Amino acid sequence: MSATYLTHITLVLPDRVLPDSALLIEDGRIAAIEPEPAAVPPHANVLALPGHTVMPGLIDVHCDAIEKEAEPRASVLFPLDFAVAQVDRRNAAAGITTPYHALSFASREWGVRNNETAATLVRTVAAWRAHGLVDNRIHCRYEVTDAAAVPVLEALMDDGVVDLLSVMDHSPGQGQFKTLDAYLAYMMGNHGMTREEAAAAAAKKSADLDGAHERVERLLSRAQRAGIPTASHDDDSAQRIATMHGLGVRMSEFPINLETAQAAASHALPTILGAPNVLRGRSQSGSMRAIDAIRAGVGNILCSDYQPSTLIAAAFAAARLSELPLNEALALVTANPADACLLHDRGRLAPGARADVIAVAHVAGQPMVTHTWSAGRLVFAAGYPALAAGAAHRPSPETVREAA
Repeated sequence: MSATYLTHITLVLPDRVLPDSALLIEDGRIAAIEPEPAAVPPHANVLALPGHTVMPGLIDVHCDAIEKEAEPRASVLFPLDFAVAQVDRRNAAAGITTPYHALSFASREWGVRNNETAATLVRTVAAWRAHGLVDNRIHCRYEVTDAAAVPVLEALMDDGVVDLLSVMDHSPGQGQFKTLDAYLAYMMGNHGMTREEAAAAAAKKSADLDGAHERVERLLSRAQRAGIPTASHDDDSAQRIATMHGLGVRMSEFPINLETAQAAASHALPTILGAPNVLRGRSQSGSMRAIDAIRAGVGNILCSDYQPSTLIAAAFAAARLSELPLNEALALVTANPADACLLHDRGRLAPGARADVIAVAHVAGQPMVTHTWSAGRLVFAAGYPALAAGAAHRPSPETVREAA
């Protein structure tokens, strides 16, 4: 039996923040909030963390950093099992105990973003789960212009390796690419295409929209029958929100503007916003600022999008910039994504919950994850010099009991 007793911590609960508090973890679960010292098992590892904020492990519903681990440069593919192992470590260090690795199914558009490689990467993540530091999950992103991806995704869902399915339309003239020029600039800048190649890709993508609605309906229905949460991507109007809601979608990813986010709220669809957007103060594609949606009460979930390290920093920044209480701001990366993804065993520090727990300290003004526990296992720890003095005064279990 394993047990960890965290003491002298600032503890973030769903409804309040407790200063100089304590938490007991036993056998992979939260055993007690502020237990009596006499109730701490004799074998418990006692860890005093003054100056640290202890909160649930982060839940990241959309991060495609795994693609850069697999393909750090265009057409340079690393072994996929190596890439999965490395991104697992990155997430542990970032305090993300439930990452949803976002993988795009978009025919053979470029690099890792093609059906064959993406499907292989999905299965590689699934095979790594038994060895992972954190609870690695899979978010499959379906590009609606790709008819060939439908049977591939259906097979993956049948095999039980899909944990979240989103539908996205990256054709020019709507969503992320509001104009043809925006699409061309992206393809030339991000994927090294000539203008002629980008224009040909745009024309093909527009032509491939034929039959998209039927394909989306087919995939969403299959996901819903399997109990897989679903999301729509880059929603850009109240009409699109209504359409997606009618198809049973549970979440709206990266709504383009405030009016669309408000429409999502009117349909009780949680919105997913990018943590990099919060940190940078703007969208990379010219869409709305995430902090404006949070301030308006229609921003519900933050995801790291493409950079895991941004998630904890953006959550604390959201508290500061929106004047939300800390427990409500941190719910953007814990309780809210847990609820949206039907994860009823995590996202909150409560007795009986899965012990996904992180400790955060501010180092030179930066909120830094210093400890990560996944299902009660310590999977990451970092000792910053400025925090060493506090760690040196860690009490022994006997001292804790004598204080009772």
